[in-house]
Amino acid sequence: MTDGEKAERGPVVLSVGLRPDAVDLSGHPDLDHDTLAAMIASGQEALGRAGIDNTNCLVSADPEEAERQVREEVAGRRFDLVMIGGGVRLVPEQTVLFERIVNLVVDLMPGVRFCFNTSPGTTLDSIRRWWPQVR
Repeated sequence: MTDGEKAERGPVVLSVGLRPDAVDLSGHPDLDHDTLAAMIASGQEALGRAGIDNTNCLVSADPEEAERQVREEVAGRRFDLVMIGGGVRLVPEQTVLFERIVNLVVDLMPGVRFCFNTSPGTTLDSIRRWWPQVR
């Protein structure tokens, strides 16, 4: 597939984030797991409306289990972008998880681009940085 054809079809994205029930919300008294799940669902719906082929891979906070989950999701598929959510990247306690996911993705998909959101609501913006033709 040429770059022009890829640009026309839109990106194929793997979104990796923590399952809502795996997120420590103790520092966020105004947020609960149901609200977080709704925020994630809303972000995913926005990607669909933008025509993005997105696979949402919500993982455990356990690095071994998360690695297995990502391997299963990626098996036999090609992705243009991998978006790793802020719950994995921005929480110091998740550093090992973040490293494991990045290194696994690099091994499984050499040359893939990464993008990073700051919340479920900024996922589309993070994809547009690497795929600007997304509406």
